[in-house]
Amino acid sequence: MQRWLVTLITLMWMLMYGTLGTDAGEVPSTLRMSAIPDENPTELMRVYTPFAEYLQRQIGIPVQFTPVVDYAATVEGMVAGKLDLVWFGGLTHVQARIRTKNTAYAIAMREEDLKFTSVFITNPQANIKSLGELKGKTFAFGSAGSTSGHTMPRYFLLKAGIVPEQDFSKFSFSGAHDATALWVQSSRVDAGALNSSVWAKLVETKKVDASQVFVFWTTPPYVDYNWTVRGELDKGLVQKIQQAFLKLDRANPEHAKLLDLHRATRYVAVESEEIFRPIEEAARQGGLIKD
Repeated sequence: MQRWLVTLITLMWMLMYGTLGTDAGEVPSTLRMSAIPDENPTELMRVYTPFAEYLQRQIGIPVQFTPVVDYAATVEGMVAGKLDLVWFGGLTHVQARIRTKNTAYAIAMREEDLKFTSVFITNPQANIKSLGELKGKTFAFGSAGSTSGHTMPRYFLLKAGIVPEQDFSKFSFSGAHDATALWVQSSRVDAGALNSSVWAKLVETKKVDASQVFVFWTTPPYVDYNWTVRGELDKGLVQKIQQAFLKLDRANPEHAKLLDLHRATRYVAVESEEIFRPIEEAARQGGLIKD
């Protein structure tokens, strides 16, 4: 009887702490975190180093932010098991889900990302006032793997009857949202598309001259950026990571600094992967995901 009681207590303890059953998973000695390189490397380090330090305090294990060279590297890193937590855009998240056979999953996103937008910008010399007037012009997307700098702008261009390969005199990929804005400002291209959050930051910090580059069209809203975890991670650890983001509160000055770095009002939980279905459909229509 006593041996049976000890066994029962042991089983209950194992269930409580996630060492038994399907919730058990990997607890890395160091959590490897990264983000899609949608801005220049210096800016990425400025933004994500404080997040790594905050997460380390919250989850009790070292957290290392690892910058990558391009969008594809974040996907490949998660597929290869070399990255545990990544700030993805909608497209890279969908790509990671597909490549990991639906094991990677999103846990949190900014409230703003539930209704995100891209802006189309131009300069006075180009004399563009609508999407239709882009025909015959030069144009810049951001990175080929960017949701807000390529996938969704391409999708809305196609809906407007503009096929980049046919209707632009030339189009290029700048590699990052801030680079797109500077290309348009300097008249290297007539117009371009980038995410609305980076655009707002560039205007606010006066890194672009609003008299030389301006918005002429804004997309309808769509779902975008999110924190995605590797599917093999221990569920208890994932819950700690998720709660660390969800508990950030603007009433707390230290929390407010982190939220400001991400231009976030607050973070919300991702309840279902279905919210990313429109991104996948837009990417397939644009030929960016193929079976």
